[in-house]
Amino acid sequence: MELEFSADQEELRLGVRTFLEAECPMTLVRAVVEGKSDYLSLWSQMVELGWPALTIPETYGGLGLGVLEAAVVSEELGRVVAPGPLFPTMTQFIPALLALGDSETQARFLGPVAQGKCTGTLALTEIGASVDPAQVSTTATQDGNEWVLSGKKYAVLGGLDVDEIVVVARVSGTTGDEGVAAFIVPAQTANPVPVVALDATRSMATLDLNGIRVSSDRLLGEPGPESAAALRKVIDESITALAIETVGTSQSIFDLTLNYAKEREQFGVPIGSFQAIKHRFADMLVLLERARATSYFAALTVAENDHRRPLAVATAKAAAGDCQRKIGREGIQIHGGIGYTWEHNMHIYVRRVLTDAQLLGSADEQRARIADLLFV
Repeated sequence: MELEFSADQEELRLGVRTFLEAECPMTLVRAVVEGKSDYLSLWSQMVELGWPALTIPETYGGLGLGVLEAAVVSEELGRVVAPGPLFPTMTQFIPALLALGDSETQARFLGPVAQGKCTGTLALTEIGASVDPAQVSTTATQDGNEWVLSGKKYAVLGGLDVDEIVVVARVSGTTGDEGVAAFIVPAQTANPVPVVALDATRSMATLDLNGIRVSSDRLLGEPGPESAAALRKVIDESITALAIETVGTSQSIFDLTLNYAKEREQFGVPIGSFQAIKHRFADMLVLLERARATSYFAALTVAENDHRRPLAVATAKAAAGDCQRKIGREGIQIHGGIGYTWEHNMHIYVRRVLTDAQLLGSADEQRARIADLLFV
């Protein structure tokens, strides 16, 4: 397992960061949040650069890169709180197609994704259920050449912005891993209902799937344990991406707050010179670097299908949750009164990390998962 970034990966990071700093400034993000602009121009430029094709095999018009490269891009997207459908498409939709789809299905959907003509996300979360696909209650009943879905999905990231949604369900009358399946549902027919989300940079939706009909050619793989196992890897990859994106946004909060502490003076000196403030920054940096290290290690376990993957992923999401909680709070506190205002950008960053922390399992839920994995 190689723990150092390659020269190509570092070059990718630099290129992505340079572009986003120029084309996704906070003025654009704020305009999206306040409804004064949209992300379409930014998305068009991302498509021109080939970002949607990053992890798609060359066979389907992609660049053929992997999980680590997606992780690098995810961290940079988090740094600038980037709006748009790239993140759910790259970290949820594409992994599901690669893990579950046959060659015909992959060619049908991944080709358009690589060209920027199709975007997607994953619908997994249900009320009172964990992220384990064995616990989904949404059902699918076969009716001739179609499947009829029944159930609701919550917190679907980008649900209003994408073209296709991979819905995790189970064949009616089954339990556990038996009958677990995934369907590609056109977003327009999935009845997405807007959710007033804390993070206004990206849409969030609830899906009312009762009575939705899906043709059999939109079933990914065969229902059963093999699909459940493949979905667990997809979910772990998605969780890891959320953790790494949280690291990127937390880094921006840290940098913004550090710069403020160097400039804001009290009693004739910068507040950053006070020992109490220094201690806070030291604590934040420890949590930030721990979250970054555990997140990239988790990405490596996903990329190499390492047996430590479930434990590494849960640890990464828990560490990212701890990181954002501390850094978000201190970022606002150290800024003082200005940090609480709408006019300051701090709340935009904090809203992103708070939202990411809850998606696909909070830090507390991940700790419970760690306990189960360790037989505690």
